[in-house]
Amino acid sequence: MPQLGKQSNEIAINQVQAKISTKSAFRLKKQKGTLSLLLFVLPAFIFYFVFLLIPTVGAGFYSFTDWNALSQTFHFVGFSNYIEAFKDDPDFRHSFFFTLKYTAFMFVFQNVIALLLALFIETRVRTKGFFRTIFFMPNMLSLIISALMFSFIFSNVLPELSKKAILHFLDQPWIGDAKVSFYSILIVSLWHGIGYMMVIYMAALQGVPAHLKEAAMIDGANPFQRLIHVTIPMIMHAVTICAFLTLNGAFKVFDVVYALTAGGPGRSTQVMALNIFEEAFSNNFRYGYANAKAMILFLIVLVITLIQVKVLKKKEVEA
Repeated sequence: MPQLGKQSNEIAINQVQAKISTKSAFRLKKQKGTLSLLLFVLPAFIFYFVFLLIPTVGAGFYSFTDWNALSQTFHFVGFSNYIEAFKDDPDFRHSFFFTLKYTAFMFVFQNVIALLLALFIETRVRTKGFFRTIFFMPNMLSLIISALMFSFIFSNVLPELSKKAILHFLDQPWIGDAKVSFYSILIVSLWHGIGYMMVIYMAALQGVPAHLKEAAMIDGANPFQRLIHVTIPMIMHAVTICAFLTLNGAFKVFDVVYALTAGGPGRSTQVMALNIFEEAFSNNFRYGYANAKAMILFLIVLVITLIQVKVLKKKEVEA
């Protein structure tokens, strides 16, 4: 009997040791997996830290100074740069409201048109690849090249086309008129960006369960009701992504305005990014003041993006 008790104790001890060794092996494997992930992420993190995080912190620091990027000395001026931007700089205020207007138009038109195109193309069977390629191709071009190309179209092609095709509304001062130039910028931006959003919506539409559509159809829902009550709720994750990308890109728009109108005529189409650029490189190199404006733009984009993501995330549903 004592011998049997001793053997049972040894078996229990061996089982405990086996469990401990299994847990240790699992923990070691998990640590190796975590280390591998960190090693893969490390190059991107170093790039992000050196070229984005450090300049952002530096911009925040210099926004409280009068640094002109040429002198090695500077003085702290507190919040005077921020106060000047809001109180004594009408050009910056105009650029803010113009950017807000541009963002609102882009947010609505780009997402609505991209979703409609995605719905249309998803109904095609044989020509789906053709239409997807055609509408996505503009996104493969640089926005600067697109703006320069449309600058030629607005200045030369459309006036001639209005004469040949008797479409007099095409003969407009597309770039020279403050009222019309906004729509020129909008046309180029939409032409360039809709295809990218369309592809995201198409990928989301392919994940909508077919049985939900069939159930709604059996219940007598028409195509519009199926779109509103079935399709859109099921692709809200794509709506969140596209809304985020649209807002983020529209608030930071620079290249299309710079290449198409350069902020003109006058300063009527000047966006915030272009105003910051001119403040830093044209107006006596006021880098400190320009950094304050850049931080204002950063905070605006951050706050609006967080609100947008939080609101749309609540509307997402799972299949």
